[in-house]
Amino acid sequence: MTTPSAAPELERERPGLVSFVLAALRELYGLPEWQPRRPPTDELVLTILSQHTSDLNAERAFDELARRYPDWDAVVRAPVESVASAIVSGGLAQQKAPRIQGVLRRIHEERGDYALDFLGTMEPRAARDWLVRLDGVGPKTASVVLLFCFGLPLMPVDTHVHRVTTRIGLIPVGAPADRAHDLALDVFPRDRMYEAHVNLITHGRRTCSARNPACGRCPVAPRCRYVDPGAP
Repeated sequence: MTTPSAAPELERERPGLVSFVLAALRELYGLPEWQPRRPPTDELVLTILSQHTSDLNAERAFDELARRYPDWDAVVRAPVESVASAIVSGGLAQQKAPRIQGVLRRIHEERGDYALDFLGTMEPRAARDWLVRLDGVGPKTASVVLLFCFGLPLMPVDTHVHRVTTRIGLIPVGAPADRAHDLALDVFPRDRMYEAHVNLITHGRRTCSARNPACGRCPVAPRCRYVDPGAP
């Protein structure tokens, strides 16, 4: 099944904007190549650990968790205080430890094991909905797992993606982050979702920063509503 390359309303109001933005970002940052990362359950736990901390801290916490416990069953059976001690470098360990154990326990209850490979065969939004049913897993976390592990066309909307897309006018100003996940799926072509996600994050980090964005050297500026509210 195919979907339109841009939301009909956006395409009617600002023809060719999505194609223009993707082309400008590709020219600036290149074409990112998708490669599967960790196994999906590993990626899910790592993404939970990454909430409200840096990637480096999350990686350290994950590595220590893997060092202390031989498998996910051992993590689930361990005292929650011990799991919290293992992941302390990731921050908010007292909240994340029971969350991780609860997510793993629920997966095992429903599936009989901890594997999530079946999600890669599902329709993207259905796969995301399955993960979001797990307590502590929101649309961003679910979309990260499904995009990076399986290449499913989902858009994880972090602070950078949210800021850049609303500034340009791809997503309405004021749209909450949870709603932005669905809006982005209607805006960007399915076969360019990974490219869009990676380059939007890169743009938010390097050019379209929260404070003092470098609009003077931004190739998107001619059609950016942040620069010109009346941009076509």
